[in-house]
Amino acid sequence: MSRANLPLLVASIGNPAPAYTNTLHSAGHAILNRIQVVRPFTPFEKNKKLAGGLVSVPITKSRVSLLPFFGEGGRRYELQPEDDHWTLWQSPSLMNVSGKPLGTAWKAWEKDRGMGGVLVVIHDELEKELGKVSLRRGGSARGHNGLKSIQAALPNTPWVRIGIGIGRPASREPADVARYVLKKMSQNELATIEDSVGEVIELLRDIAEGKR
Repeated sequence: MSRANLPLLVASIGNPAPAYTNTLHSAGHAILNRIQVVRPFTPFEKNKKLAGGLVSVPITKSRVSLLPFFGEGGRRYELQPEDDHWTLWQSPSLMNVSGKPLGTAWKAWEKDRGMGGVLVVIHDELEKELGKVSLRRGGSARGHNGLKSIQAALPNTPWVRIGIGIGRPASREPADVARYVLKKMSQNELATIEDSVGEVIELLRDIAEGKR
């Protein structure tokens, strides 16, 4: 596969459904669900080989037309499924112990495809406004226990992380922050999170093409 089209394992971390569906802490899962809906991917299915995570892969049959949709600010995006070689993987574990299943899944996925793939982790980001998207390689986990768990499980593996802003409560007390991130999103909050999917897709393409 050419350098311009690297395969990606796109992993979301959060807390498992159904108890934690659409909570702020699981914003990464909400984005992955949205990618699966707006692009031609198979339904999510549990995959034992990839650590019991929920997995979705591109539908390979050709499509005649592009599927346009509008993201934040009315920006137009066009989806070109034939260009992308991504495996979507949702962690089956609680957020704070994401590292072990992701480490197992990454090693199995990489073994199947050989060297050259890229691991991308999509997660919630307290330090960004709701729906704002950020991209980082390496660096501090900034107190995010899910990211800390991944760093411990894959200490020698380079990976990219895409943060989805969820804002933060006025209080910095740990108990108040925990209640905030575990609350269910309102319809407006969920819509704001989902509206960032176009920007996330563009970032994933840039990563696959070696631009980011």
